[in-house]
This record gives sequence, structure tokens and C-alpha cells, in this order.
Amino acid sequence: MATKALILLEGSRGNGLLHVQAAQRLGLHPITLAADPAQYDYLAAEGSEAIRVDTDNLEALIQECSRLRATYDIAGITGFTGLDESVYATVGKLCRYFELPGPNPASIEQCCDKLVQRQLLAQAGVPMPAYRLAANATEVQIAAAEIGLPVILKPAVGGGSTGVQLCRNADELAEHTTHLLGGTHLWQSSARILVEEFARGPLYSANTMGNAVIANGAAEFNRPPHFVPRESMFPAPLTDEERKRIADVSLNCLRALGLGWGPTNIEFRWTKRGPVVIEVNPRLPGWTTPRLIHLAYGIDLTTEHIKLVIGDECDLRARHSHTAAARFVVPDRDGILDRIEGASLAAAVPGVVEVRFYVKPKTPIVRKGDYRDMIGHVIAASPTRARTKSILQRAVDLISWSITPFPSVDE
Repeated sequence: MATKALILLEGSRGNGLLHVQAAQRLGLHPITLAADPAQYDYLAAEGSEAIRVDTDNLEALIQECSRLRATYDIAGITGFTGLDESVYATVGKLCRYFELPGPNPASIEQCCDKLVQRQLLAQAGVPMPAYRLAANATEVQIAAAEIGLPVILKPAVGGGSTGVQLCRNADELAEHTTHLLGGTHLWQSSARILVEEFARGPLYSANTMGNAVIANGAAEFNRPPHFVPRESMFPAPLTDEERKRIADVSLNCLRALGLGWGPTNIEFRWTKRGPVVIEVNPRLPGWTTPRLIHLAYGIDLTTEHIKLVIGDECDLRARHSHTAAARFVVPDRDGILDRIEGASLAAAVPGVVEVRFYVKPKTPIVRKGDYRDMIGHVIAASPTRARTKSILQRAVDLISWSITPFPSVDE
């Protein structure tokens, strides 16, 4: 009998290892298809099979999977998204071709275009910020004037908050418009900018699998005007009524976007109007979120997703109710990271689950104003929210680092 294999399209520095390990626990042989497998350190560390292939080329992927089928029983195909969320649409197309369980690629593609997503949600009556589409600086100015400052400027296609910025005044609006249209920002398609009302209020998320809301989280960003994560917590401090309202809006989003299969994470701001949808991401959440959900609810999101991918039944029942939180380490300047100290002391604090840095000393730090600015995290968990926050703060206070600024041009 041929070995059952799980095909992983591309990898993830955040959760790739979790997928490899979960696949192995389920008796599957994980095989990563990536444009550059070497960028994912865990593949070599785990001795996990990886094949170099152009993941933007659907025909090349079909050919590679067909070749692998001569040796393996391909049980399922899934993948990761980074800055380019179209990878998950490609996953859907591969699943359709090989008659395997997977997401509807058309639904994924229309969801990845933020304008189309907004239009479909608006048709379904989903509460959202006011928005306009702009293709040049004049249209941006007109849209911002109609909506009223402050506004959010974001590329219509993209992920990881790349190119997303809060513009609080005319100068910031002009500066970020120039950044997006002046050749600095790398566009995946033609330049299209969404100008959106800045929805004020706490940030929450709903994580779904199929048509079930399984977890609610709360998050905070670092210093404006950029959207770099600072902290994430599960479960979110919501009342039963607030949780129900978020669940109702979440399910309406899934219906409007045709996302009844697989994982979705939906971002909200709780405003004076109640929950307002900021974005629907048709995929598993990234970074520490799967770990936090596992710690808080006892639900292994990664494993349950793989079960779904290979046609097995998911078990999304909560095993317990704890509070889990992550604090992200974000540098306050560019330069050379000289040192990181106190990580082992922080890891020894009771209740700390993980202390991890993504970079090593002597690494150049160049902030980009998005998720790539994070250089590490601390995760803590306990039975109560107050205790978890206390543990997390105690651990973070033990960590220090220093960055030497780059020499100035005049030096």
C-alpha cells in the first residue's frame, strides 16, 4: 500500500512546523512544494521532504503532483499564504483537479480582492467601514475628502497588512499615496487603492471552521500609523451578547462570500454601531493564533484542518477554558541588532509557554510597517485572564535587546 502523503504548498515560518508535525502524527508523509524551500528552516531541521517548483505556475504544480502520485497516495493538499493570498486559491484549484476536499477557488479569489469582498459583503448587509476605490493620487484625495480624515489606505490585493496605513492628516495621506504609487510598493496586479473609513474601537477576531465559529480573539497593534501586531489574546473579553453578535455577522460573511468549507478568520472593530467587519481572510490564521487557540480552548486547529483536508471528520469541541496571550517583540528603530538577553529567564517564568526570537544578533533590522517588523514573541497561558496578563508582563520585562542605528550618510 502506497504511503499517504499531504502536499503543502509553500511553507510558513510561523506555523509550517506545526503542519509538518501534525501531518506526521496523523500518519501522513508531508511534502512541501515551494519556489525556495531553503527559506523554511524547519524543513531541513525536521528532515521533511521538499521539492522546488514554481508555485505560481498551476500547470507545473499539477505535473509535480501527478508525478508524486506514482509513488504516494496523495491524501490531501493545502498550503500557506504570506503576502500573496492567491496561494490558497491555487490550493483550491489543485484540490478540484485531483478530486480532493478543498476550498472553492472562485470564493477564495473574490475574497482576496478586497474591493470585491467589500462589494459582496455590502450586498449582504454586513456592517463595514465606508470605502472608495482609487487608482491615482487625485482619486485618493477625493475619496478621503468624501469619507473624512482619518482614513485607512490599503492595496486592494495583498496580505499581512503590507502597504496598509492610517492617514490622520493631509500630509500623511499624500506621503502614503506617494509610497503606494511611486514605485516603492510592489503591486501584485494593477495599482488599486482602497480608501476606508477608520473604524474606531477594540479589535476582535472570529475564527471559523466550516460554518462554525470556534474561537474569538482580541488584538492590539503597535504604534500608529502602521498596523504591526503588539498583543493577541484568546478568548476575547466579550459578553455573551457581544459574542453572539460577532457570530451572527461572521456567519453572514461566510454566506455572502461562499466560504462554507474550511477555515476563515474574520477581523472586527467594535464601534458605536457594534461589530464592523475590517477583513475576511479565507484561510487559517497565522503566527501565534493556532497555538493560542490550542492553549485557550484545547482545540488543535492545525490538526483538525488537516483532518478536513484529507476527508476525515473534525472534532472542534472545546476541551477546557483558559486564557492564552502572546506579546510580540517589535523594534523601535532600524539598525543592527546587537544582543538579545533574558530570553531564558523569561521562559522559566511559571505559565510561560514559549519565548521565541525569529532573528539572531548581528541581524540588520529595517522596519517595513507590517507583520515583518516583529522579531519575536512570548506566549503565556493560565486559567484566568488577569493571571495570564500578569505572567506575560513579568516575562516581557525580563527580556532586553539593543539596536545600533545604521551609520548616517554623512558619516
